[in-house]
Amino acid sequence: MPDRLTSMAVFVRAADLGSFAAAAAALGMSAQMVAKHVQFLEDRLGTRLLNRTTRRQSLTEFGRAYYQRCRLILAEIEAAEALAQQARAAPRGRLRVNAPVTFGSHSLVPLITRYLRDHPQVQVDLTLSDRLVDPVEEGFEAVLRLGPIGDSSLVARPLAPYRLIACAAPAYLAEHGVPQTPADLARHECLGFAYWTGALRCQWRFSRDGHSHDVGVSGRLQVNDWKGLLRAALEGFGITLGPEAVLTEELATGRLLRVLPDYTGPSRPMHILYAADRRMTPKLRSFIERVVAEFGDPASGVA
Repeated sequence: MPDRLTSMAVFVRAADLGSFAAAAAALGMSAQMVAKHVQFLEDRLGTRLLNRTTRRQSLTEFGRAYYQRCRLILAEIEAAEALAQQARAAPRGRLRVNAPVTFGSHSLVPLITRYLRDHPQVQVDLTLSDRLVDPVEEGFEAVLRLGPIGDSSLVARPLAPYRLIACAAPAYLAEHGVPQTPADLARHECLGFAYWTGALRCQWRFSRDGHSHDVGVSGRLQVNDWKGLLRAALEGFGITLGPEAVLTEELATGRLLRVLPDYTGPSRPMHILYAADRRMTPKLRSFIERVVAEFGDPASGVA
């Protein structure tokens, strides 16, 4: 029994070319096989598709309607197969990415170097900036963003929250005392990151046993770069909030001590964003999949 889709393709070609002989030549089969495919469809549908004489053929009224439907079906199949071929294609070309400075330099760059080793035909232009960028206007194909995304026309893939912990140098704690509860932070010099927005700029939230503890904080030093903020903490000037993933070495060596270790520190949502109407090229798709696989949140099922 002929394959129905093959028979549809043969029927469309016969209708386009005007004869079984012409369709047979184009398809590399005999005219008898073309006729067999058309007959199979007619038998299945219970009606004629073509009026055939020894000199010419023409579509019946039903045949014209069926012909249009077949063309749509075959076009959709071709598009689906093209999509699959594109997905299998090797990523190539230049990819422009934007990310926050600290997360980008510490966590994203190692991922990108591994990604580039796996995909030798891709080049990545990574711009690190803590300002809010517009990926469409500024030409970024993918943007890693910390904080709420708000009302956005961009596609946002959620990642694991960016967790912050409070820490300070031993010298500072020896001089000013060790906070025992979040409320104690109100009496301390708290170092601020200039790009923090909203409540995090003047209020730090901690949680324990399902309860949240918000404390108003203040300090005389605001820095717009994490390295500067870290240096101030290491100099013993105050308590700072820092990314947990970035502070591993300072905590391991004892240059900084975690403050309020029994509490969970603040966290900021993180997403990878891209324009909804941007063509999903193999390089963009593979990069997004790599980022989600490494930085996705297992607790939410995004990984």
